[in-house]
Amino acid sequence: MEIESVTHGTQNETRNLIAVRNLYKSFKGNGVRIDVLKDINFDLGAGETIAVVGASGIGKSTFLHILGTLDKPDSGKLWFQGEDVFLFDNTKLAKFRNESIGFVFQFHHLLPEFSAIENTMMPALINGLSKQRAQESAEAILIRVGLKERLFYRVGKLSGGEQQRVALARALVFKPVILLADEPTGNLDKRNSEQIHELLFELNRELCMTMVVVTHNLELASYMSRRMTIIDGRLLETE
Repeated sequence: MEIESVTHGTQNETRNLIAVRNLYKSFKGNGVRIDVLKDINFDLGAGETIAVVGASGIGKSTFLHILGTLDKPDSGKLWFQGEDVFLFDNTKLAKFRNESIGFVFQFHHLLPEFSAIENTMMPALINGLSKQRAQESAEAILIRVGLKERLFYRVGKLSGGEQQRVALARALVFKPVILLADEPTGNLDKRNSEQIHELLFELNRELCMTMVVVTHNLELASYMSRRMTIIDGRLLETE
């Protein structure tokens, strides 16, 4: 396996969907500072699919959360289509995150007492869409992910694979340009994992949706256009 450092700092940030420059992130515990990410430089183009692989605890999820603006770096820049998103005020940053980025996690974080369509509608309602428009958008994406017959089922009554499809639909209700997924099939059996993998790549092609996926699943990673890992805080591209 060949590993090379990802350093594209001299490229023009406006040419990329996302450009990360000189990013550092550390945590402190018991008086000890741990450098998790060190001088990360990374470019991501529209429609690309990226897998970030490696052992637990190396900073994969931290990197994903910073890409999704759920966390902030100690220093460095995160450019989205030429704008430094960490210069946005809180209102603009929340709007950017809600409209431009979809999130899927290993634990789906759905509300079990609500139906599939109610869970899927929530980001649209939070963003101020009318109930009718939110429901129309939610219904369309739920049908696309194969849940036409489960729209009004309570999530707690759905199978694990169906619940993850609802989580995916919720992430895509606004048709975001970026999907960030953290172990999206980590709790699923092989059959359901393969179905979610296939669905992810179909949606990537249909929506020209950029995907960054943190995964231990090397089979899923093998289908991505690029594969990366983090070693000693530095982002490295693998072949």
